[in-house]
Amino acid sequence: MPDSNDLIVSVSGIRGIVGAGLWPGPALAFAAALGTYHQGGRVVLSRDSRPSGAVLRHAVLAGLMGAGCEVIDIGVAPTPTCGLAVTRLGANGAIQITASHNPSPWNGLKLFGGDGAVLPASQGKEVKAIYDTGTFRLAAFDKLGGMTENHDAATWHLERVLQLVDVTRIRSRGPKALLDANGGAGGPLGKSLLEALGCRPLVQGGRPDGNFEHPPEPLAENLQTILPLVTRAGADAGFVLDPDADRLAIIDESGRYIGEELTLALAVWRRLSQERGPVVINMSSSRVVEDLARKFGVPCLRSAVGEANVVEKMRASGAVLGGEGNGGVIDPRVGWVRDPFVGMALVLDLMAETQKSLSQLVAELPAYCIVKDKYDVPPERVPSLAAALEKRWPQAIANTLDGLRLDWPDRWVHVRPSNTEPIVRVIAEAPRRQEAEELCKEVGKML
Repeated sequence: MPDSNDLIVSVSGIRGIVGAGLWPGPALAFAAALGTYHQGGRVVLSRDSRPSGAVLRHAVLAGLMGAGCEVIDIGVAPTPTCGLAVTRLGANGAIQITASHNPSPWNGLKLFGGDGAVLPASQGKEVKAIYDTGTFRLAAFDKLGGMTENHDAATWHLERVLQLVDVTRIRSRGPKALLDANGGAGGPLGKSLLEALGCRPLVQGGRPDGNFEHPPEPLAENLQTILPLVTRAGADAGFVLDPDADRLAIIDESGRYIGEELTLALAVWRRLSQERGPVVINMSSSRVVEDLARKFGVPCLRSAVGEANVVEKMRASGAVLGGEGNGGVIDPRVGWVRDPFVGMALVLDLMAETQKSLSQLVAELPAYCIVKDKYDVPPERVPSLAAALEKRWPQAIANTLDGLRLDWPDRWVHVRPSNTEPIVRVIAEAPRRQEAEELCKEVGKML
């Protein structure tokens, strides 16, 4: 039996290497835990394109149906499409089989509530407690759940996004876009969206077969073969998705990696030009969004890192948009999940509305350099490290909402244990890259 110590179990689900920590047993048990939490009911099931998802699907079906759930399987689908399907179908919740941006050997389960959002920590703890104790709801032979398929969710998602931008104006500009789906779940919907917006897309890795032609996290170092394709194709923009399509990185017309941090900033720019209202970002997101919010005269609020935390603060504040600096745009008009499709549409709408190229738009944004580092350090060391860091920089403003964030007038550093990996993340931002790197190095020395 695989070593369960290699399985990451959290309030948001489970994740592990298939054949090591993750195998059908814990997938079945966690699905049964969610089914028990919902006391049966209707549950949506989807998965990203990893081949291992087909195996785990059977285990998840068994766990849910064994708890008396009626499962609606929407097949291989982006994570935000899964969230939208929950509300459209009136389901109690959902399970997305995915390991997000992790490499091919990984997979996992992500849990949703009846509002179409990732389960918040309070509810996730209840599901995890059921999993840990094994106190599952066991339906009798004549009360077992069933399974039906639904193939309309992607169409619902596409139609909703198109309602939120000026399609005619975008089409009249006749943009050309490159889409790198990298064999992930977002290829078909991404292609359909860009075609509907008149973008004549050039698609790389558009088949959702799990064949990752480059490392799946959409970072600059992983996209060296993709960047030159944008200029070679004469495209106005390049859009890069992760395997479950809840993150978006952008490449400008010159083949320059704009990245994930500015994805959110550009989306915020367009959204606030449509409607004023609060925006919410997490503690590790770039200060660029704060500056944009100040320009539009609206509050910018920060939450702990994690999609559920951002969503919780968005709801409490009535935010018009939110997200995370990993390329995750959350538009409550579509759903409560990071959504690269509404992100692409908002960016193209901004380009059409301003009649400016991506490079011109980025040049108008405040210029910061953000550096992201990570260390194999036990998370339990973070509290003592935080105390030492506050002592090292007493002049900085300290925030302990999520790990420790230290702010100066023109820079910041955030140190926190990862929610999904056994590591400590160190993220710093400053006007110049060297200054951000030095902050990370200083923290690294103390680790």
